[in-house]
Amino acid sequence: MASKKLWKPSAAAVESSAISSFMARVRERHDANVDDFPSLHRWSVENLGDFWAEAWDFFGVIGDRGDRAFEPGADLIDARFFPDAELNVAENLMRRNDDTAAIVFQGESGIAHEMTWAELHRQVSTMQQAMRAHGVTSGDRVVAWLPNLPATYVVMLAAASLGAVFSSCSPDFGVGGVLDRFGQIEPVLLFATDAYAYGGKHHDCLDRLGDIRAGLPTVTTTVLVPYLDEEVSEAALGDDVTSLADFVGGFDPAPVAFEPFPFGHPWYVLFSSGTTGAPKCIVHRAGGVLLKHLSEHRLHFDVRPGERVFYFTTAGWMMWNWLASALASEATVVLYDGSPFEPDGNRLFDLVDDTGICLFGISAKFIDGVAKAGLEPMRTHDLSSMRLMCSTGSTLLPESFEFIHRSIKADVHVASMSGGTDLCGCLVAGDPTSPVYVGEIQRPALGLQIDVVDDAGASCAPGVAGELVCRTPFPSMPLRFWGDDDTNRYRAAYFDEFEGMWHQGDFAEWTEHGGVIMHGRSDATLNPGGVRIGTAEIYRQVEQLHEVLEAVVIGQEHDGDTRVVLFVVLREPGTLDDDLRERIRTQVRRGASPRHVPAVIAEVPELPKTRSGKVVELAVRDTVHGRAIKNAHALANAEALDVFRNHPSLS
Repeated sequence: MASKKLWKPSAAAVESSAISSFMARVRERHDANVDDFPSLHRWSVENLGDFWAEAWDFFGVIGDRGDRAFEPGADLIDARFFPDAELNVAENLMRRNDDTAAIVFQGESGIAHEMTWAELHRQVSTMQQAMRAHGVTSGDRVVAWLPNLPATYVVMLAAASLGAVFSSCSPDFGVGGVLDRFGQIEPVLLFATDAYAYGGKHHDCLDRLGDIRAGLPTVTTTVLVPYLDEEVSEAALGDDVTSLADFVGGFDPAPVAFEPFPFGHPWYVLFSSGTTGAPKCIVHRAGGVLLKHLSEHRLHFDVRPGERVFYFTTAGWMMWNWLASALASEATVVLYDGSPFEPDGNRLFDLVDDTGICLFGISAKFIDGVAKAGLEPMRTHDLSSMRLMCSTGSTLLPESFEFIHRSIKADVHVASMSGGTDLCGCLVAGDPTSPVYVGEIQRPALGLQIDVVDDAGASCAPGVAGELVCRTPFPSMPLRFWGDDDTNRYRAAYFDEFEGMWHQGDFAEWTEHGGVIMHGRSDATLNPGGVRIGTAEIYRQVEQLHEVLEAVVIGQEHDGDTRVVLFVVLREPGTLDDDLRERIRTQVRRGASPRHVPAVIAEVPELPKTRSGKVVELAVRDTVHGRAIKNAHALANAEALDVFRNHPSLS
């Protein structure tokens, strides 16, 4: 069945887009026949070195790229991009130095702040000097247990300017979650906050800080960054804890020093969610992440200098790092810290109007929540600045695409995307030159030969679901896993499943338009009767019912087979009866297929989620089967799992 076209760019918008200018450059310099996205993508994967070299030059990356853009290896891991290049990633994110806005911040608590590029330079300068005075050198780890504040960006940029490796997690992480992450990488500096606001409440952090410091013996100094209390009490400070003001107070602003480092020099350590074991410490290279993010921002989403870019994220999700890189496009980044539903679901749309956001990034679950709340921002807000809505974190269902155009903004470009912490970027993303079809991610990422394959590794035809893979190396492939010197864990994570391919672990299918439909994580796919189906197909149907707020579906081992079990959170708790169960089954049968129909439908009060808002299907599945959750404190609400143990509906 043909997909419904939701949006089409105007001819003027296409002509003025950066990707159109990039295609003209490729035609002129390489005599290549590229006149639309598919032909450009084909050229980009057939000419990896030329594509990424042209990207470097087109984006004006500051540094020496050397003569070699790509050096193939024996396999994908061994390939190298820009092996002779040198750059400083902080210099690329701080190329402006004027009195226009670099960072705009608003918090749930009412705190607001705007930082100019000049002020950003001044603060990074004093922070850099302070770090250097405390002995921070290239390769040292600097970590931040901080909210999504301007100060968090200052810490990251100062660390990167020195070649130090930066890692962060949000202050809602408990002691165990922080130590599971930071404890593995042996940091020398810890930045922490006094408190944060979420859901109308203030949450203290000082009561956990002592235990965190005790569990990080390599930290020589802890810097307390005040957020909700500018006057931090003396009791919170000690021999190895200093206030931010005292840490930088002895230094005067000066030009920031940008030492060049190799393209593959480490910039970030990001962590997997850790819900099935200790979090993987994924080391990301500076040049690779910078160039990948520039290609996404500039070519896939047409971010322009001076525009305001927002993504709802904490400092514990890779979208924080993605947002930070928008500075390299000379865009203004807009930060929000707190609950997006405090006091109600209009809060982020207020932010659009208050700050003039152009790229508005959220999770698919946020859109679901706005729709379930019956809100219609189109009627209550201006939203004239917003030309692009990006969504990731989980599958954006077809109904959500239509809700956006019906109730939020009729002419907005809806750009769903999918990738992950593993690559700190997108495998499939938007295209400002092509139509958007309901339920589809528009295009594979430029420079990545994305494919959908069957269990034997053969390409699937459009309409046939399979595993999402990449057949070529790309710059933001991880440098390594921390402590994995022989790369065995790295190889097992991405390359063991399909030889010669990056295996992402997502279940997907191509469409007739060259787009992609995502069906959820492949390790969470269901196999009733040996037929493999994606969970997203069930969510799409169930969440159309007004009575259902949220749902999670798993496969339960039962009588030698797998049965589909659906747990629902209802708008009116306690109202799951035989009539509602039958309406759910009918909806799934008609909208998907008989094999998708749940064998069991049960009610629960809430669903377990990560701190970035993702429902954790695997943790529910393991709990139902009596298996231990190895790292439950990686969840925002691990106690939600209790109800799934020995649930009476599963007997």
